[in-house]
Amino acid sequence: MREPTDNPIWTEVDNYLTETLIPADPILEAALAANAAAGLPSIDVSPTQGKWLHLLAKIKGATRILEIGTLGGYSTIWLARALPPEGRLITLEFNPRHAAVAEQNIARAGLSHLVEIRIGAAADSLAQLHTADPTPFDLIFIDADKPNNPIYLEWALKFSRKGTLIVIDNVIRDGKIADPTSTEPAITGTRTMFEMLAANPRLQGTALQTVGSKGYDGFAIALVTSD
Repeated sequence: MREPTDNPIWTEVDNYLTETLIPADPILEAALAANAAAGLPSIDVSPTQGKWLHLLAKIKGATRILEIGTLGGYSTIWLARALPPEGRLITLEFNPRHAAVAEQNIARAGLSHLVEIRIGAAADSLAQLHTADPTPFDLIFIDADKPNNPIYLEWALKFSRKGTLIVIDNVIRDGKIADPTSTEPAITGTRTMFEMLAANPRLQGTALQTVGSKGYDGFAIALVTSD
């Protein structure tokens, strides 16, 4: 997610939903504390969004998950907890310091046996992974540098089969996504991604605007409808 935009009502509602629907979780709380202590940006998904991702993976019955953008591993933990004992999650992180924090958080959560962190530019890691093992994934979560969203969607399709779910975070950008004159790379990259999603006959997609403790943003979700 993006840096929070202050709105007391959004945050109050988010807090209510979290307190009502999501039990206190020392492992996830420790992950956020470790991220903060290490100086990582406070851009993790919120608890309600993390549980939404978890439930999507559960509903899908995912056994293989690809995450593009690890940060400190908060969303990784939510997703990995949805996997069966024989499942696998591969997560890609550009920054070695972020990956080191994520590795500790994932180990504390008891999930190291399910999760593999690959360090480096995501496009390079994806190319290497495809060469070594092009096996499709059941769910792909894209939450990395936004200018490269078109590249990540292209790779996601290479790692997809009929039924794969692709989820892309931070697609509304405080409403800036609707501005066709914007030259901000995160906006132009995300708009190109939307155009690709709409034009690709293998995909059926939609997007939802979100508000909450993380501000005004949203998710895109697409179902791969053919191999």
